[in-house]
Parts: sequence; structure tokens; C-alpha cells
Amino acid sequence: MPDQSWFVAANNQQHGPYPEAQFRDFIARGMVTADTLVWASGMASWQKAGEIPGLFSGAPSAPTRPQSSADGPFAFEVGIWALLGRSLLFAIGTALVVPAPWVATSFYRWAVSCLRVPGRPDLAFTGQVGDIWYVFVALGLMSYQGAAGLRYLPIVLLPVQAFLSWMVMRWVAANLSSNGTRLPVAFDGSPLIYIGWYVLLLLSSITIIGWAWVTTAWMRWICRNVSGTRREIIFNATGVQVLWRTLVFAIGCVFLIPIPWVLRWYASWYVSQFELANGAAYANA
Repeated sequence: MPDQSWFVAANNQQHGPYPEAQFRDFIARGMVTADTLVWASGMASWQKAGEIPGLFSGAPSAPTRPQSSADGPFAFEVGIWALLGRSLLFAIGTALVVPAPWVATSFYRWAVSCLRVPGRPDLAFTGQVGDIWYVFVALGLMSYQGAAGLRYLPIVLLPVQAFLSWMVMRWVAANLSSNGTRLPVAFDGSPLIYIGWYVLLLLSSITIIGWAWVTTAWMRWICRNVSGTRREIIFNATGVQVLWRTLVFAIGCVFLIPIPWVLRWYASWYVSQFELANGAAYANA
């Protein structure tokens, strides 16, 4: 069945469709086992893969999977002044509101082009200015909420700001390509849960240091909700690591002159804490 597409059930979720060649690769790598529930067009119901005649014929058994050369941490290869200049341009463009969609789209294209992900050569961002231009305009307008003179306005707008951030994350994830081929990546996290994390992060700042642990938990939740490829994304940083590095970054910014260096140091470290690894959930990148 060369043109057959398959769906797979894993972690109480349905994933797919996967083309025949990719599905066979899952079997060869041991990511689809004889006990995995699968379904394809023409089947009356979901079945264990091992119960489908001929599905495992010729497919090598792979009960365990060693670490692949395509696994490993992300890297952010960027120059000091390029990062500083792009960051300032992004901030200024957002503050000016009107150019915000163009500046944001340009920033994400540049940032993704500097990202090095194992097994994903020539990573690129294909999103267009007109996709969610209104989101960036709204975020730009919200940067002036303090000037409105309304005491409780920032609190009222917090869930809206969080929802707009969630929209940006979905947009970025859905517009990634590698070697000119669109990646089937998506961010499937619930907007309500995302807003909950956003609010919890703000509330945790009351504890002075608790925000660092909330940040690491939030990042891991985001990683678990990235779907579309066969490896999992792992966030390795601990709360202590996030805490002291963020404090060093903040202190460096206070003295102004070290800003370009601490900015790249912090951004490069943060990106390197994300890692691709073989996992049972192929819906994870």
C-alpha cells in the first residue's frame, strides 16, 4: 500500500497521518511496536500493529534505540552585535506599533536561521507578515498600558497578553522548515493552561525566587505539547540554574556596558538547554 497513510495512538492521543514510508521507518526504529494501536483508511477500527497481516514482515526488530547522531542540544550561533541590534530593532518596532508585524516577522526569520537543531539542517522560518499582524499590533499597543492611568488595566489585560503570546508560539511552530521542506510541527498546548502558566509566573515573582522554578516547569510543559515529529524535546535547566544566570544577566544589564556580552551568553545558554532525544512519543520534535 505505497500511498497509504497511517494514524498512531500514543500517550492517549491520536497522531498522524503519516505516509507509508515514514510509518515503516517508525516500525524499523521500534517507535511502533506490535502492541501499538494504529489505524488507516479502510480499517473498521483501531488495531494493534502486530495484528495486521504483513505489517511487520521485513521490518527489523528494534526493542531499544541507541542515541542517534540526530539527537542532542540546540545551539544558537549568533554574533554579539547582531543579537543586540536585532533585539533593539524588535523592541523599537514593537513600541512604534505600526511596523511591529514587519519587525517581528524579520526577527523570527533571523533568529530561526541562527538556530542549530540536530537532524534539521538549514532551519528556516516561513511565516509571513500578514499571517497574524493584528497580534503584533495589539502587543505593541499594550506596551503603553501604563500610560493610560488606569490602575488595574495591566491586571485586566494580562490574560489577553498571555493569549496573544500563545498565538505567536503556535504561529512560529507552524511555520518552520528544514532544507526548504515544511516541517509538520505544531504547538498543541491549551490556551487556557498557557494563560494559567503566564499568570502563575507573575504571581511567583512575589516569592522573589520562585519564578525560576515556575519557568522551568512551564518550559517542560511547552516541550511536551510540541507535536509533529518523532523525537521529544527536553528542557534540561533546573530552577537554580535559571535563577543565578538570570540574576547575572540582570546585573550585567544594570551596568549597561556588558549588555551585548551577557545578552548573548544568556540567550546561547538558554537555547542550549533544549535538547532532542529519542522517545516513545513520536509526536514530539
